[in-house]
Amino acid sequence: MRAIAEAGYTQPTPIQAQAIPQVLQGGDLLAAAQTGTGKTAGFTLPILHLLSQSAPAQRKAGRPRCLILTPTRELTAQVAESVQTYGKYTKLSSMVMFGGVNINPQITALRKPLDILVATPGRLLDHAGQKTVDLSGVEILVLDEADRMLDMGFIRDIRKVLALLPKQRQNLLFSATFSDEIRELAKGVLHNPGEVSVARRNTASELVEQSVHLVAQNQKRDLISHIIRNHGWHQVLVFTRTKHGANRLAEKLVKDGLSAAAIHGNKSQAARTRALAGFKSGDVAVLVATDIAARGLDIDQLPQVVNFELPNVPEDYVHRIGRTGRAGASGAAISLVAPDELKLLKAIERLINRTIERAPVEGWTPSEAAAKESEEAERREPGRGARSGQRQGQGQRREGGNRDRQPRAPRTDRPAGEARNEASGNRPRQNAGNDRRPSDGQRRQDDRRPAQGTARSSRPAALLGK
Repeated sequence: MRAIAEAGYTQPTPIQAQAIPQVLQGGDLLAAAQTGTGKTAGFTLPILHLLSQSAPAQRKAGRPRCLILTPTRELTAQVAESVQTYGKYTKLSSMVMFGGVNINPQITALRKPLDILVATPGRLLDHAGQKTVDLSGVEILVLDEADRMLDMGFIRDIRKVLALLPKQRQNLLFSATFSDEIRELAKGVLHNPGEVSVARRNTASELVEQSVHLVAQNQKRDLISHIIRNHGWHQVLVFTRTKHGANRLAEKLVKDGLSAAAIHGNKSQAARTRALAGFKSGDVAVLVATDIAARGLDIDQLPQVVNFELPNVPEDYVHRIGRTGRAGASGAAISLVAPDELKLLKAIERLINRTIERAPVEGWTPSEAAAKESEEAERREPGRGARSGQRQGQGQRREGGNRDRQPRAPRTDRPAGEARNEASGNRPRQNAGNDRRPSDGQRRQDDRRPAQGTARSSRPAALLGK
């Protein structure tokens, strides 16, 4: 309570008010809430209490009592920081474990007694294989962002981890949605769980003002540069579909005199940390990101999100715009939509059950041909089911991941060879781009994911959202 008070929080968010009492009772829990609602503290706070109340007679080195699994190292770092922030006055010890960094310091840390371990599945399995971690004493298991873990193909790794855990334990599963896949996973993990949901499925935040600008693909970079400069925005998060596209856009914005940086799976750990830290401090005005940043990226009072390209999966739109409008603050989300993306837009509108306003950009005059093309495409669009917008499971092409089995309309701004560059030598396969097990000397894919929250703002934000 002293740590919470020092962080400046006095009232729990809805997910915390519902989840914390149930976790304290010791039963299993299935919880769903929109991003930015405080899910992290919803399990971190009661876990700290439970472990403090039932200290074992003997703590063993490398034998955690609580295991928190997350899909990306960004989220892993943020959850670990929340544990440290709220557990600062307890005697509990914790550590964070993910790839992309030397494994030896982690092995050294595991030689000491440990209460809470926050980890990505792949690096955890590496340690388990080397017998540097002992999971036989886990009393509480948390699967955080479980829907994202399924999307990214972690189900096999999760099953391997579950096989290493004791049968008697408390299980907490947190997710942005209660999809059919999540409920199926819950059946195999949870025992008579309580259920908490504080938002309708896939509901976009009502505090986010959403708008669409129809524009030709080859004019998007000029338009976004115009919008940012015209509005004088000092902190805007821009989403692209590919890593190469993120790099090209960031370079364009820098040439136009804006401070911009790209963050995606092919960036080095140091470059990602610098970019995120610069964005949070205000030194970088525009952060261009692929969808790896759509979950768990916690930036206080982020006012603007721009979809440079719409995501193939409609649910990802909800997670993208959920980066703004957090913790009661207002925000705006703008989407630049080319004619060949209108089907994706219709699928998103069906998901959120509303029509997103089409708005002209003040002071911007697109070419006559481009304007006419957009208008005709919008008129032709029947608004019926668009398979291109529906979830394709693990076959969906994601940043650094598997091939999209569905043909995609040609991209006028995509140069020849981009697909090869984007793949960066990774052949499309199950779990590619995520936390899959590497061959000798191969760098783990989740190791190439940016460390969300490794450079956080000074204000702890776990209570206000992940």
